[in-house]
Amino acid sequence: MSLSMGVPAASAHGCARCHSPLEAGDLRCAVCGLAAPQGRAPAPQPAQVLRCTECGAAVSYSAEAQAPKCRFCGAVTRLEQPVDPVDQADWLLPFEVSPEQADQALRRWMATLGFFRPSDLSRAATVEGLHPIWWAGWLVNADAVVSWTADSNAGARRSAWAPHAGQTQLPFRNLLVSASRGLSLDEALELAPYYRVDRAVPAAQRSAQGLGPPDAALEQFDAQRSGARKIVNERIADAAADALRQGVIPGSTFRNVRVAVLLRGLSTRRVALPSYVLAYRYDGRSYRAVVHGQDALRVTGTAPIAWGKVALLIAVALVLLFVALLLTR
Repeated sequence: MSLSMGVPAASAHGCARCHSPLEAGDLRCAVCGLAAPQGRAPAPQPAQVLRCTECGAAVSYSAEAQAPKCRFCGAVTRLEQPVDPVDQADWLLPFEVSPEQADQALRRWMATLGFFRPSDLSRAATVEGLHPIWWAGWLVNADAVVSWTADSNAGARRSAWAPHAGQTQLPFRNLLVSASRGLSLDEALELAPYYRVDRAVPAAQRSAQGLGPPDAALEQFDAQRSGARKIVNERIADAAADALRQGVIPGSTFRNVRVAVLLRGLSTRRVALPSYVLAYRYDGRSYRAVVHGQDALRVTGTAPIAWGKVALLIAVALVLLFVALLLTR
């Protein structure tokens, strides 16, 4: 999917060695690691941020809506004056799910968690907090040379597997990479595929009516892109492995897929991604769930286990095993 927001092309601000674009605030090239030239303008930063004392997430500070507790995890926050530049999102994806729809989505999700969850969870759970949050992410465009090895069923004769290897060039467009400290990596990966990045609007329009709830918080970027090369590279490697399975590696079943990625170019945009972080209580314990801000069908989080059902299943299995042993005598 193409996106009209684009990314700036390498020009006078490109790396002197590999010509990959440099972002404001980059201390090193995100592709080859060459130190960025002196004089790069630092990214704009807010005067103050609210920093969580537990998960470390930082959100933009608003004097009108001071938050004594972290909207991600509920821990205490403190007001912080950043020393280093703090990146802010260039683009916002608008909320398309209302707070009421997010609460309903949580209830539906609870009801679909399966046998090993309490049967009254969706009815008995009490929502203690519902917080609209734009979490931080990079929208990545990259070109890469990918070397790979894998086993597949192609060419296998007497064995079930045959080894294969190769090298190919792959483009990556509009790949979402989490830069959030408030959401876990698993939570971000669950939500990321369902964002409509073609609907992004400039962050300067955040105050415009209709982009999101008025109390929505905006997570700040704690690391420049060049300082997070490992995160970006790992996400590209995962996407490369998925792409290789779609026709590059011969065969229809695969195992031991290994990739090595050599980036030829990397350009990014900082985006803010809408979500609702909900805290709920069941049987005296607190749990957390995250509802997608654009697709109410996408919910991820933690939930209680009905240990009585687990014990019952184990007991039934033991009885059946005992009966089977008696019948075999």
